[in-house]
Amino acid sequence: MDGEGKPARPIPDTPERSRLLGRVRQKKTAPEEVVAKALRRLGLAYRRNVKGLPGSPDFANRTRRFAIFVDGCFWHHHTACRRAGVPKNNRAFWEAKFAANRARDAAAIRALRRLGFKVMVIWECELATVEARLARVLAEKPPQTSGREAAR
Repeated sequence: MDGEGKPARPIPDTPERSRLLGRVRQKKTAPEEVVAKALRRLGLAYRRNVKGLPGSPDFANRTRRFAIFVDGCFWHHHTACRRAGVPKNNRAFWEAKFAANRARDAAAIRALRRLGFKVMVIWECELATVEARLARVLAEKPPQTSGREAAR
């Protein structure tokens, strides 16, 4: 803030902000490509951005009952990461946005678990160890489902 109570740096107008935020990829991001490569190396079949499942997981396999979310540390506010800071400008907006993102993520994970899915969240800062983690978690036998659930 300057001496007159105005932001020191001008806040971009709506078209500029829209242009900048519009450049943020939502599918096939670099972190997602790292995970896709690891899944392929492990021989695990998957579908991407599965709209028919809660939260549209980045990767899922209905037969093996796994769902994977690849989350950016900033956008999903990974509290254990230095990238998850709250911007100084418009702090109330960002805190509300991060809280809503976390609530939406938690609801999707709960819904998937109720459907019998093993759910993994892979954070952007954890990509260096992703293949070993995927192998450890997904190498287990898929959970058994009742005949009624399998027919869905």
